[in-house]
Amino acid sequence: MSNLVRTIEEKHMRQDIEPFRVGDTVKVHVLIKEGDKERIQIFKGDVIAKRGSGMGATFTVRKISYGIGVERIFPLHSKVVKKVEVVRHGKVRRAKLYYLRQLKGKAAKLREEQQ
Repeated sequence: MSNLVRTIEEKHMRQDIEPFRVGDTVKVHVLIKEGDKERIQIFKGDVIAKRGSGMGATFTVRKISYGIGVERIFPLHSKVVKKVEVVRHGKVRRAKLYYLRQLKGKAAKLREEQQ
């Protein structure tokens, strides 16, 4: 049974998403539907968490908008997420960056990874 589910999932999983890690700054191109019109809105922020695998995989992006922290959880393989662009790679030593919620200003910045 799980073999059947896995084959169906693999058919619907997206291969076009650029690989990214926790700590990276990304631009998520999100499809917004307003009435009968559609448009793409960009949500730019730091990836603070990734969870799950397969079709149920999600990632959390945090940004500061007008001094207030905003977090959104995106399904990785959703049709609503059109594109994920990596702006910069951050150097982190944690799998989850929830501690950023308590930090403000320059303390909340992530160091850029040296290539």
